[in-house]
Amino acid sequence: MHKETKFSMLCRNLRESPKTWLITGVAGFIGSNLLETLLQLDQKVVGVDNFMTGYQRNLDMVREIVGEKRWAAFTFEKGDVRDLDCCRRLAQGADYVLHQAALGSVPRSIDEPLLSNSCNIDGHLNMLTAARDAGVRGFVYAASSATYGDEPTLPKQEDKIGRPLSPYALTKYVNELYAEVFARCYGYKSIGLRYFNVFGKRQDPNGAYAAVIPLWFKAMLGNEAVIINGDGETSRDFCYIDNCVQANILAACADDNAKNQIYNIAFGERISLNQLFEALRSEVARFRSEAAAITPAYGPFREGDVRHSLADIGKARNLLGYEPEYNVMQGISLAAEWYYKNL
Repeated sequence: MHKETKFSMLCRNLRESPKTWLITGVAGFIGSNLLETLLQLDQKVVGVDNFMTGYQRNLDMVREIVGEKRWAAFTFEKGDVRDLDCCRRLAQGADYVLHQAALGSVPRSIDEPLLSNSCNIDGHLNMLTAARDAGVRGFVYAASSATYGDEPTLPKQEDKIGRPLSPYALTKYVNELYAEVFARCYGYKSIGLRYFNVFGKRQDPNGAYAAVIPLWFKAMLGNEAVIINGDGETSRDFCYIDNCVQANILAACADDNAKNQIYNIAFGERISLNQLFEALRSEVARFRSEAAAITPAYGPFREGDVRHSLADIGKARNLLGYEPEYNVMQGISLAAEWYYKNL
């Protein structure tokens, strides 16, 4: 008999006793997947996005998936977390806040450090303040594995970080420090989730700052060149989106003793970029046979990137009940099918 997980029990309880959730960055990749799951769980959701990196099409896709009845439980506001009044208004009445709004990408932060600072630090402080003042019971924010910086130890453990290698990494570390200070000064406890290379459906493959997996899917499906930065032996702990969604919902509803903490959110295995290329090529070849002949080109290493990344997820397992359901190969297979249908 299949053992019921903490997450499956939580989902059942939420269906029986719906709550109100606020998702920032709701039109983005992670935000829209959180929205989809929460609406499927019959929750009431308020969402905000300024469409800097989010898209109306992501919301439209969720609407089609969940149906009109569940979609009616969603309220959207076009707004910006850098606007404190907007944050205060949206936080009123929320049981939980999932703060995903941020300007991602290491290269973008190197190109635009002021913009990264305002979105990632000012926006975070505004939402923390608004949630504290509104008495929101659960506040979860998107932290990042970039915070580990030049700390070489593998696997990465939450209490051991190095020096930041990019403005983006610095902003995400400042988020953690603000959360810690809010717990100390105001007694307002939150949870930070250090994401490790999250990927999956609705992750944007376009633009100069696209992440590697959607970028390569687009290239392989469109018969374009695939560029590997460096020698291809750089390794990452890739995390499928459904694992990330699970972690957010568990964290929001966590007991008080699990709060005021940082958690690694990943699968706990790593593969090299060369291995990733081979896996994506194999999956794309299921839909486009000529993709099997694609070979990559190699470019320079990317500034600000860490060489290897692998998460120790023991803390999230023990304190949150996090049990990632999809490994990287399962996730790639699901993502390949989605990109084939939607690109």
